Amino acid sequence: MRGWIVALAAAAAISLAPAQASAGYCGVARYSCCGCCETQCHTVMKTVHCMEYEQQEFTCYKTCWDRVCEDRTINCVKYVPETKTREVCYTVCKPCWETKTRCYTVCKPCWETKTREICYTVCKPCWETKTRCYTVCKPCWENHSKEVCYTVCKPCWETKTRCYTVCKPCWETKTRNYTVCKPCWETKTREICYTVCKPCWETKTREYTVCKPCWETKSREICYNVLVPSTYTKTIQVPSGHWETETYEVPGPVIHKCVREPGTWTYDACGCKCCYTPGCCHSECVQCPGHTCCKKRWVPCCVDKEICCTKWCCEQRTKTCCYKVCHMVPETRTCCYKVCKMVPEQRTRTCCYKVCHMVPEQRTCCYKVCHMVPEQRTCCYKVCKMVPEQRTRTVCWKTCKMVPEQRTCCYKVCKMVPEQWTRTCCYKVCHMVPEQRTCCYKVCHMVPEQRTRTVCYTVCKPVCYTRTIQVSKCVPRCVPYTVTRCVPHCVCKQVPVTVTTCCPSSCGCGCGCEGGNEGGSDSEGSSSGCGCNK
Repeated sequence: MRGWIVALAAAAAISLAPAQASAGYCGVARYSCCGCCETQCHTVMKTVHCMEYEQQEFTCYKTCWDRVCEDRTINCVKYVPETKTREVCYTVCKPCWETKTRCYTVCKPCWETKTREICYTVCKPCWETKTRCYTVCKPCWENHSKEVCYTVCKPCWETKTRCYTVCKPCWETKTRNYTVCKPCWETKTREICYTVCKPCWETKTREYTVCKPCWETKSREICYNVLVPSTYTKTIQVPSGHWETETYEVPGPVIHKCVREPGTWTYDACGCKCCYTPGCCHSECVQCPGHTCCKKRWVPCCVDKEICCTKWCCEQRTKTCCYKVCHMVPETRTCCYKVCKMVPEQRTRTCCYKVCHMVPEQRTCCYKVCHMVPEQRTCCYKVCKMVPEQRTRTVCWKTCKMVPEQRTCCYKVCKMVPEQWTRTCCYKVCHMVPEQRTCCYKVCHMVPEQRTRTVCYTVCKPVCYTRTIQVSKCVPRCVPYTVTRCVPHCVCKQVPVTVTTCCPSSCGCGCGCEGGNEGGSDSEGSSSGCGCNK
């Protein structure tokens, strides 16, 4: 950008050079010519510095990555299934039943009926009528009254007046002047010179190498294992059995029973009544009757059964597998690209802008001022006074007096007369008679038994082999390319400049000018004192 500014300054100097030359070459001849001079124009070569741009080519390098394929041998492991056989021992618990006998004692109840005479006393009621006198207090009510004096406070209202002061607001309107600076905008225009870099596109061609993949199909033999089903028949023993129903006697439980002997009646002379005295209690063992129960018993047995089994046999087979191998083949290609060169171009535009001037303006505003003016006011209020007043009322009440009164009543008295009675009582007595019984039961014992069976299992056996694969890698390569740049430099040029001069003539004007330039030298020779040049 600085180069363009220097070039613009040089162009302005060239355009202003003639005017400066004519004004600076002995200015007396231009502005104070006496009328007796002759005007001559001649050309002078002036040295001017200007900025020029030269295009230079530079060589740069960039890194390109080429993909290269190489063969690499790797070790691989594959697992081949292999079938093996082993003997497995296992334990089976076989049930073994054993019959046992046990003896138990059962207490069998034996009941006996007995009779006895029981004497008891019965109290027979005998009623007797009697009379007695008693005193009752009878209430007698009497009325009384008297005068009672009491005081009542009666309200008495009295009106009073008081004065108080209130501040009343009084508003006053005032006016004041103030100055406001009002913005005044003025639109102006100016010419602005600017430089625009105009793009200039140039098409170039370059060659580059590309690795193109080339696929090749190959085939190889692969061995693999297949499990083939094989069916066979074998006989096994299946545990079975059936249920049998058995009946057995369950003796009843032996319980302890509390038996009370018969009591007696006794006459109580103090209380004039008969009292019953219960007999003594004693505990006896009683055998409850038994019952018959049924139970189911499982009778085991073994049954031979033929079953179909399938075993898988490993069979080796071969198949052909196709696979692809990639080879990278280098290929040269050509591409076109564009290079942009920025060519400077001078342009002019008109710019409008605004200038703001602050113009003072007088304004007037009104405002209010509040003054508080005191004012006297009067209010009335009431005062209550309680005045005592005497009043009289009559109080009545009753008085109760108990007056005794004689009364007579009849009542009955019951006397219990004892009388002897007899009754016959039958009761049962239980005797427990022991009895021996025998029962059979079965006990199952699990007897362990060792058995053997053959189990087939598959083992994967590792097999090592070697194969070659294609591995691609990137190899760096430096590629040169040319870049064009504009380099500025300063150049000195000789520019012709036209100069106008005023030469004196023999006009006899008395100005003291000498005629002619002796020797006919350059126009910039010696001049007279009046400023005229020949």
